[in-house]
Amino acid sequence: MTESTLVQDPAPVAQVASSLPNGDSTPAASATTNAAPPKLIVVTHHLPVNCVLSSASNSWTLNPRRGHSALFCGIESLRETGVEDVLHVGWIGQATTAPEEGSKAIEAAALTPSMRSSLKSALAGVNAVPVFLDDSVAYGHYEGYCKSDLWPLFHYILWDTVTDGLTESKHWLDYVAMNQAFADIIGKVYVPGDHIWIHDYHMLLLPSMLRAKLLKANIGFFLHTPFPSSEIFRCLPKRREILEGVLGANLVGFQTYSYARHFISSCTRVLGLESSPKGVDFKGSLVSVGIFPIGIDVGRVESSRRLPSTLDKMAAIRELYSDKMIIIGRDKLDHIKGVQHKLNAFEKFLTLYPEWQNKVVLIQVTSPPQRENPKLEAKVSELVSRINGAFGSLEFVPVHHYHQHLELDEYFSLLSVADVGLITSVRDGMNTTSHEFVVCQQENHGPLILSEFTGTAGSLSAAMLVNPWDYLGVANAIHEALLMTKEERRIKHLQLYNYVTSRTVQFWANHSDTTPFLDFSFVTDRFRQSKKRLLMFDYDGTLTPIRRLPSAAVPPPEMLKALQILVKDPKNYVFVISGRDQATLEEWLGHIDGLGLSAEHGCFIRYPEEKSWINLSEQMDLSWKSKVAEIFQYYTERTQGSFIEHKRASITWHYRLADPDYGSFQAKECQNHLENAVLSKLPVEVMIGKKNLEVRPVAINKGEIVKRLLASRPGTDFVFCAGDDKTDEDMFKSLRKSELAEDMCFTCTLGPAGKKTKASWHVNAPEQLIQMLGIWAGTLSPSESLLSNVVINTEGEE
Repeated sequence: MTESTLVQDPAPVAQVASSLPNGDSTPAASATTNAAPPKLIVVTHHLPVNCVLSSASNSWTLNPRRGHSALFCGIESLRETGVEDVLHVGWIGQATTAPEEGSKAIEAAALTPSMRSSLKSALAGVNAVPVFLDDSVAYGHYEGYCKSDLWPLFHYILWDTVTDGLTESKHWLDYVAMNQAFADIIGKVYVPGDHIWIHDYHMLLLPSMLRAKLLKANIGFFLHTPFPSSEIFRCLPKRREILEGVLGANLVGFQTYSYARHFISSCTRVLGLESSPKGVDFKGSLVSVGIFPIGIDVGRVESSRRLPSTLDKMAAIRELYSDKMIIIGRDKLDHIKGVQHKLNAFEKFLTLYPEWQNKVVLIQVTSPPQRENPKLEAKVSELVSRINGAFGSLEFVPVHHYHQHLELDEYFSLLSVADVGLITSVRDGMNTTSHEFVVCQQENHGPLILSEFTGTAGSLSAAMLVNPWDYLGVANAIHEALLMTKEERRIKHLQLYNYVTSRTVQFWANHSDTTPFLDFSFVTDRFRQSKKRLLMFDYDGTLTPIRRLPSAAVPPPEMLKALQILVKDPKNYVFVISGRDQATLEEWLGHIDGLGLSAEHGCFIRYPEEKSWINLSEQMDLSWKSKVAEIFQYYTERTQGSFIEHKRASITWHYRLADPDYGSFQAKECQNHLENAVLSKLPVEVMIGKKNLEVRPVAINKGEIVKRLLASRPGTDFVFCAGDDKTDEDMFKSLRKSELAEDMCFTCTLGPAGKKTKASWHVNAPEQLIQMLGIWAGTLSPSESLLSNVVINTEGEE
């Protein structure tokens, strides 16, 4: 990546970036208007450039930063595809003087306002905004909390030192301060409609900090490292703060299913939150959890490996090892990369299979880490010396170890000429070296030996998966790989190549499907202009947050007040369409004159002008309920904390109070039992709710109620419908099939932007919807609400 490749029409974003005051991190309100189109704000710990100052001219040179190539290429691909304007926010890192001035490090305190201003201008040209940190905060954040606490824990390495806690407390405060500094800068460049994409463990608190500032912002968080099991994660003293920090996002992404599962389990066991494989219920809304394995920039690798310099080095390596088979290993010198395991396994291989001595060489390149580890380096050097002393000679050296950074042409030439790729990481987030090896092996078709503890192991099924602690197993895998036939090598490589080239970093960066946040200003304007309105709401999770106990979900006073005013307006026809039974709805909402009610997902309806209920399932045969009750009773007896709720036309099994994992397991077993024993024979269906299973007549649902209401209200010129779970999707489907214009019909789901839904809009939590109702009813002014950054016309109706 060169400096020039970062620039693409920087004008709109550059204007925003250059307007920031020098080094000012104080909070500021977000802009309320923006002429430019929505942009994507990408947030990483470092900017993708090194900042070099020429003191003589007070000018800056921006050089590409080494490392994280997959991440930065993915961000660059968004610019190239023109999806939207991309603004990159990150720490400037260690600024240095120009080479002719000695390439000396520049302390943060030495950066004058003039220097900072000129650096901002230079970065604005590449659509980047700098975050300036004090050296002590930067050190405590990165070298302290990130590398001493989070990095080991996330890679299953528990701390072996005990201190008085003062150092750890200082590092934690630095971690918080760094995240807050980022939040303050992002708050200045954000405008409504922008998307924020936060990367990695350096900023686990940032999503919640931004959510506190920007309630309606669409925030995504992606963790590039592994996420440990809940038993390991619970060892972190600040575990609650970290989890709650991440849950400020709408969507949390991980590399693999197991990492996502561990995160959800930690949220359940540490915070006591309700969860499902799709996400976590947090403060009344669902935070989606997704799996998005990162790839590589295949085009970049292809072009780099065909450069003349790369081809020349390939020829030189082939000549140097003309009579040898080459095993290639390239890793950062870090405990988690398993370099020691690799060398021990190679020693075992040479011992078990002496026929390969003098015929096979291991070329191991270890790039220096950001934190030097002399003990590990000494151990690796000792192992290399021991192997070469035992199996080498004056003419033959079995292990060639190079502890250095490689240039791209050297790196790709090694991957291209190798006969076997060997990766033995003991824990790794993704390890894209395996992808690059596959792309470089289009001619050789060399087998890939891959640790089962890397993130790529689940995707690259055609690789030879090994346990790095099983030296004998790795040794046998090396032997099998060297003896593999050409046809078998070709078939395995084709499978690997097809996956790597289809799941590129561009695919990863562009892979999203989100529902836009509800435009409060637009919908409020349409509400006030309309003459005949139909307002329909689910209850649980929509007009009130989901509660652990169903009986605790009492209606909030501000919601009741707003409904009481709205139903008195003759222009409004208001309905609550719920899964609750008649008695509960009457107890909580029955006193509101003029409010229509529907119970048990459409089985019963009570019109606003009437006091009696209409049983829409009266003519249906409900004898099936006894069979379903028997099945539910079977699972209730075997699932501690579960219970059955009997309704007039349906029956529900709740497992909200059961052990989260066991409850979910039992629910799946119960669902399978019902589908085999009941659904195939009777006209009923199973609805999967939030921590419950409900069986109801198939011909009755909320969508049928919506159809009735639309038919009874001809001439309606404004429809608003809101709900939060699967049962509400029936309402959205019915409205989609209606002939109402888009600017007359608004369907809104509650939950994150990444949630799969038929609704056209989303809000994050019931509080946002309730406050909008308060604005419509006149009980709340926009300036008093959490929607105060939304421009709403407050003029009276005609």
